[in-house]
Amino acid sequence: MAELVLAGLGKAYGDGTRAVTKLDLEIQDGEFLVLVGPSGCGKTTALRMVAGLETVSEGEIRIGDRVVNDIPSRDRDVAMVFQSYALYPHLNVFDNIAFGLTLRRMPKTDIEQRVRRVAEMLELTDHLDRKPRNLSGGQRQRVAMGRAMVRAPQVFLMDEPLSNLDAKLRVQMRAQIARMQRDLGVTTVYVTHDQTEAMTLGDRVAVMKGGVLQQVAPPQELYDRPVNLFVSGFIGSPGMNLIQAGLTVDDQGQHWVKLNSDTLRLPDSILQERPALAQYVGRDVVVGIRPEDMEDATLVDQAEGALLHSVADLVEAMGSDVLVHFPVDAKPADTADTRALAEDSGADTVRAPSDSIVLVGRFSPRSRIYEGQQLATWVDTSRMHFFDPVTGTAIWNEETS
Repeated sequence: MAELVLAGLGKAYGDGTRAVTKLDLEIQDGEFLVLVGPSGCGKTTALRMVAGLETVSEGEIRIGDRVVNDIPSRDRDVAMVFQSYALYPHLNVFDNIAFGLTLRRMPKTDIEQRVRRVAEMLELTDHLDRKPRNLSGGQRQRVAMGRAMVRAPQVFLMDEPLSNLDAKLRVQMRAQIARMQRDLGVTTVYVTHDQTEAMTLGDRVAVMKGGVLQQVAPPQELYDRPVNLFVSGFIGSPGMNLIQAGLTVDDQGQHWVKLNSDTLRLPDSILQERPALAQYVGRDVVVGIRPEDMEDATLVDQAEGALLHSVADLVEAMGSDVLVHFPVDAKPADTADTRALAEDSGADTVRAPSDSIVLVGRFSPRSRIYEGQQLATWVDTSRMHFFDPVTGTAIWNEETS
């Protein structure tokens, strides 16, 4: 096991394309770090540079006390699990797992002990004599992981290992990977596009966009205090609702968020937590509202001053909650970050010319809202997020505004 340090890591190709720019990360010994971001953000390129499968254009990679930039992949003492299982079809499970140890000419008794210990951990003991074609997708991925684990490397590298599995298997394998990493205590870097995987697996999560690190933090901190619009919209499912609105103050010193038709009263705690917000009075801000911070107003006591009025456009009953889609008379946030989020989600445009935006609220299952019904939605304004509409950065204090 070892610490992994990326210092000013960069990758530029011969045609001028830049995949990674000044990536700085310190991954502690035994830590599980997840790199997440949209397709093409540079996360896999960064992982391949650590593995030695891509050359480094600038910066430094240190594993333990060694700088490994110029060390061949086979000598870096890392093990990589790929998106494709990359198993040898003519070998059984035992020989697939043992392949790397056999190449090292390790004694057969040692190979036997290591393989059987890993197979037991991955619940593959009953399948050691089977060929890959006779295994399920989840079993094949476990064999691929076993082949990496059996080498007892200093660092595990995983490149979207669950992307070929169905939804149920992904959940099962996530839990298995988390237990495995916890039991082995091996420094692990895991790349995924799936933010749910990132949030559930990582000790810390690093969000990338366009080859640049946006934020690295523990999952809950990333969710509660995103540093910019991109992180706020990328982390969370459904994503944060992002609205352009005005910030005003009345004669009593009460602050309000003004949409086209509705106004939302802000508690004093918001200004205490975000003192820089006072600088935006009389100006537009981007307001972020998590779906779970909204509720059917009929289920809330004392909902005055924090209501959005609309008509339910789409209702999705999930069992444990209800997702309600409803348009409000307000402008959608239109920035480089929100356009990038829309592109990643498959939307063609952000509908910036429109004066309405469809929000998603996560309501209690006790709500009896139906499509087409007049709707009053309560917003927990104490949990709203605020961003500068020009820079996209979160508004907190003088230093971060």
